[in-house]
Amino acid sequence: MRWIYVVSAQRLKQVLIITAAILMAAGIGYAEQDTMSAFAGGSQAPQAIYKVDTKEKKIALTFDISWGESRTVPILDILKAKNVTKSTIFLSSPWSQRHPEIVKRIKEDGFEIGSHGHKHDNYSKYTDEEIRSQIGKADTILTEMTGKKPNLIRMPNGDFDKRVLQIAGDMGYTVIQWDTDSKDWTNPGTENIINNVLSKAHPGDIILMHASDSCKETHLALPVIIDKLRQQGYEFVTVSELIAGTDMKSKEIN
Repeated sequence: MRWIYVVSAQRLKQVLIITAAILMAAGIGYAEQDTMSAFAGGSQAPQAIYKVDTKEKKIALTFDISWGESRTVPILDILKAKNVTKSTIFLSSPWSQRHPEIVKRIKEDGFEIGSHGHKHDNYSKYTDEEIRSQIGKADTILTEMTGKKPNLIRMPNGDFDKRVLQIAGDMGYTVIQWDTDSKDWTNPGTENIINNVLSKAHPGDIILMHASDSCKETHLALPVIIDKLRQQGYEFVTVSELIAGTDMKSKEIN
């Protein structure tokens, strides 16, 4: 006996749509597998750390320096006056070469020094070899000037992609981002900088600030930020101390 199966056009259309959707989802999942694993936070995966998961009231003040000569020393003076002995400062290597005396003071004051790369540009648009060259130039210069190879890097403009993360990781670096942006680089006014930090600061936070001349109000906001965070019970630590032995939080990019 022969059986005849009748499928309506509408039902067939529904089946085809569902099948296509399943195949598409599987294809996307396979294509994006490498990208997702790069930000999954596994011990072998490259990642950009922007905070740590902790209930301890520890926080990292970080400063980027890439240009100018008049803002850095006042900020160092404030940190010293406020007895903030632990902070992480990311140095651009060309700036460091032009200001060896300030680099020397940063080192003598005991602050952690990270790399801010060589050329201040978006490395994600570079070839792999150019990325290695820029990170490598900064590595050589900062190591020679400080006597210690940096192992943290904040990419210029906070720009990176999967390739940048992988290359930086292969060169012995951990890429550090931030979870709280003071937005001092926009010169929004002292009160706004203070509020940008205090309204978002939390345990395990990495705070982005700058000590470049383009940021004209950081030194005015910093004393208040330090005092207010201390009043809330926060302890200032370096990024390395913050991430040691904690659950790091990495951020996925598209």
